[in-house]
Amino acid sequence: MLILIFTEKRSFRLTVDEALSRLQKSAFRAKFHLSDEDINYIDKKGLDTVKSHAEDFIKKRLAPAVIPNDGKQTPMRGHPVFKAQHACACCCRGCLNKWYHVEKGRELSYDEQRRIVNLLMAWIEREYRSYKNNT
Repeated sequence: MLILIFTEKRSFRLTVDEALSRLQKSAFRAKFHLSDEDINYIDKKGLDTVKSHAEDFIKKRLAPAVIPNDGKQTPMRGHPVFKAQHACACCCRGCLNKWYHVEKGRELSYDEQRRIVNLLMAWIEREYRSYKNNT
């Protein structure tokens, strides 16, 4: 069981399944789904490559303590990981703070980055399976 714990100041714990369930209750978060293009991209590149991209995006765009364009750094489309970031409220530090109580102004640890990537990949894998089961 994967546990998301993003802060030591609060006793805030969620399993990946609990986080995904909470996110589905948000009309905004629930509207995100993988497109045909996203599915084709995953088919072509594979989930391991998509995960590698997720790790890179999180490290460069979300993990730094200071992000000059925070709130605008994640496109709404163009890569399956971008959709996952919006669906999982991991698109900017403001959303990370609101949904997971991650303090702004500090660099994310490697472990926090790994947990975010695990959440994003769980969402992508669910979406991918759902798409394949319905086509």
